[in-house]
Amino acid sequence: MSLLPHQLELLSPARDADIGIAAIDHGADAVYIGGPAFGARAGAGNALPDLERLIAHAHRFHSRVFITLNTILRDDELEDARRMAWQVYGAGADALIVQDMGLLELDLPPIQLHASTQTDIRTPEKARFLQDAGLSQIVLARELTLEQIAAVRAATDAERCTLEFFVHGALCVAYSGQCYITHAHTGRSANRGDCNQACRLPYQVTDDKGRFIAHDKHVLSMKDNNQSDNLRALIDAGVRSFKIEGRYKDMGYVKNITAHYRTLLDEIIEQRECSASPLARASSGSTRFFFTPDPDQNFNREFTDYFVNGRKDDIGAFDTPKTPGRPIGWVTKLGADFVELETTDPATQLHNGDGLCYYDLQKELVGLAINRAEPASPHKPGQWRIYPKDAVAGLKDLRKGLEINRNRDMDWVRMLDKKSSERRIGLWAQLAEIPSGFELTLTDEDGYAASARAAQPHQPASDPARGEAALQEHLARFGGTIFSVHGIALKLSQPWFVPASVLNQLRRDAVAALEAARAAGLQRLPRAQPVEPPVPFPEDTLTYLANVYNHKAHDFYKKHGVQVIAAAYEAKEEEGEVSLMITKHCVRYSLSLCPKQAKGVIGVKGTIKADPLHLINGKEKLTLRFDCKPCEMHVVGKMKRSVLNQHLQDMQAQPLQFYRTRPQA
Repeated sequence: MSLLPHQLELLSPARDADIGIAAIDHGADAVYIGGPAFGARAGAGNALPDLERLIAHAHRFHSRVFITLNTILRDDELEDARRMAWQVYGAGADALIVQDMGLLELDLPPIQLHASTQTDIRTPEKARFLQDAGLSQIVLARELTLEQIAAVRAATDAERCTLEFFVHGALCVAYSGQCYITHAHTGRSANRGDCNQACRLPYQVTDDKGRFIAHDKHVLSMKDNNQSDNLRALIDAGVRSFKIEGRYKDMGYVKNITAHYRTLLDEIIEQRECSASPLARASSGSTRFFFTPDPDQNFNREFTDYFVNGRKDDIGAFDTPKTPGRPIGWVTKLGADFVELETTDPATQLHNGDGLCYYDLQKELVGLAINRAEPASPHKPGQWRIYPKDAVAGLKDLRKGLEINRNRDMDWVRMLDKKSSERRIGLWAQLAEIPSGFELTLTDEDGYAASARAAQPHQPASDPARGEAALQEHLARFGGTIFSVHGIALKLSQPWFVPASVLNQLRRDAVAALEAARAAGLQRLPRAQPVEPPVPFPEDTLTYLANVYNHKAHDFYKKHGVQVIAAAYEAKEEEGEVSLMITKHCVRYSLSLCPKQAKGVIGVKGTIKADPLHLINGKEKLTLRFDCKPCEMHVVGKMKRSVLNQHLQDMQAQPLQFYRTRPQA
């Protein structure tokens, strides 16, 4: 297991080591970050020295660092992946996040393994299997309801396997990120960290007869995930690791969102402190913020809690995949080179560099960057004249009375560019006299203790009261460390005079010894041992959806009783139409064309079919088919001939082929 059953882990993303360090300083119990290669964010790799720097900082607080090794791998890449696993283990990494089961067949270091979102954990059976196969932490599909999460928890062992769940950030509309549109259209692979985000494109939606149902709508684009209001329910359902999406996000995002969820989780921990089932954070210390966290301040497509509380109508960001920001006011006047605004709240301040936006008459979001902002009148608070970066005449459909949003607040940006948090571990200090001088003992809130001694003659203080106060004052100076003092005890026969230089050195030596004791006490997360004999996989047949891309993965599933194993879509063996994406989101439902919605409607009585539908973007055409029993939508298409004909370097000279039909007994 990665956590004790009562521990809560806030898991933050990091594009690089500096952002990871900021995440730790803002309260993250763990950070996930890409290694030198093989991460599912192709542009977010990190060199070993940078990882070592992040790991060293995280471990001071007993926070953890997880390395994403979560692409699918070719046979010729397995050895490089194995070597990288050993390298990051040597750097001190705490776990590998994996999707390719071929890795479990390699000589990996004794590092803990976590299941990536792309292992597609939707059922209790799949979760149980991965636990029994040796995965210590598993991230559940974002589409699960509270009841389904609880069912997974009931089927697994809290002592062996931690449940992880995404609580914030961008939503991939496909189940568990299993989308093959990019590969079908371009030859690039989302499974290998190179997604072209076809889900954020505008589409024409037509029925099977070519009639238009929707025009230029981003019907596969979801709002952003935000589970702020559901944390207590998720805890009760069995979730213990709360994951923030965003390995491409900037430092301001990571600081703000980490601080937001740190605040919420700490409130829950405090509320349940005296309950029958108390909770605790998974790492050390407490964090003080120099700002008030606000998720609305970062890029977002508005928020949804997705399916956690069942299907809802408002999960899509169909008008735009961009961030619409917050309404701040409306246009009052247009000039040749300026725009005048009135803010809803007179206290609202506009700044040079702010980003504004509005919806044009076609409901498309138009950006309006402020070059200069100044009050329109000193006597009218809330009246502003702004000079846009672009020509006013070129701002489409900008008009008097139009509502204006702000999606970038430069004052907020500048604030988060500064030091915005302080993380400290509490301790108690005791100064005692010993025959040769003095001994300072520090005991931190985790129970670690260390001492330092100084040879110093016992010289009575000339003013006992002032002498004792001076001792307290000098011993309390932990500002340059990761510690803060809760209390100081003086175990002295009388107030002694101790030079400030001696006290300072005692404190420095004791802090160094305490940090060494904490480092020695940090145990590496144990590698779970798979159940023997190998447990059977819940199914005996695997399609391309299992992402089996190398023979070690094939051997893994064969060992676990699978008889028919198809190669991954990237092997280019699926030449016909297939489901390029399966999603819980339903376009037909969102457009009020679901037969279940029509039941009971006079004159309709469930006769609406609207199946299939088609999505058209330029020359690209996808088909939507609807599986109403599980309430799922399939986005269907086929691989372009140009992709099929391109040089198959991924396969080298020999295509990857597995059983397409059940072998003869």
